[in-house]
Amino acid sequence: MPDAHFYTAASSDDWIAAGVAIAVAFLVAHLVDRAIAKRGATVGELVTRGDLSPAAQTRLRLIRQLVFVGIVLIGLFIAALKIPEASKIATGLLASSAVLGLVIGFAARQTLANAVAGIILAITQPLRVGDWVTFEEETGEVEDMKLTYTYIRLGDGRRLIVPNERLAQSSVVNHTIAERRVQVEVSVWLPADADLDKAMELIADEQAGISVSVAEADKEGVRLSATTWASSPAERARTATELRARWLRLLREHALSSTEA
Repeated sequence: MPDAHFYTAASSDDWIAAGVAIAVAFLVAHLVDRAIAKRGATVGELVTRGDLSPAAQTRLRLIRQLVFVGIVLIGLFIAALKIPEASKIATGLLASSAVLGLVIGFAARQTLANAVAGIILAITQPLRVGDWVTFEEETGEVEDMKLTYTYIRLGDGRRLIVPNERLAQSSVVNHTIAERRVQVEVSVWLPADADLDKAMELIADEQAGISVSVAEADKEGVRLSATTWASSPAERARTATELRARWLRLLREHALSSTEA
């Protein structure tokens, strides 16, 4: 009986030590993550006198995620060594690492593929945090890029969550990879017998970068389209709203009836 009591006490101590190791690993990972984020913000202020560039932000996010996962995995490994039974199992598994790698690789193939694709996307950067992109007919702003998934905020507030492997294998239209400006387009419909030249003249402004064209025509009317530029994806909705409201107001003032497209 004493031996059984001793074994139970020792096992309890081992489990407590393992739990402490895991808790410490998560705490250290959190503190290191915050330190890296703070250091990145400091470097951004010193070098660019503002926020980091989208490219730097994307790489920094990847580094933070890799460091966090690495520290947690080390903590789990240390915790396993604290438990004799788990330590023996780990030793046996390490002895057959080739078989273990094959089993884990097959079981987690999709997850590993997404993680590898996330690393490739962060290095090559066909899209970055803050970019305005179109993926599979959905357009929005890249809100976050994690190791396995990328989050795209659509115009109506929904989030499109895309596995990184799909992003790496598919075509993505990046509207802001060369410059931050994004094009804005608004349309109005006019009766077929309306004064189109006058309607186009009302909103066209070469100095403001507003151009107008006939986008569509049928027996019921004509659709005019006005395009301009917003300084960033965040300003796109506001710019479109202001341009549309201004055009409709001018059309009403000049007795040219119109309905929004």
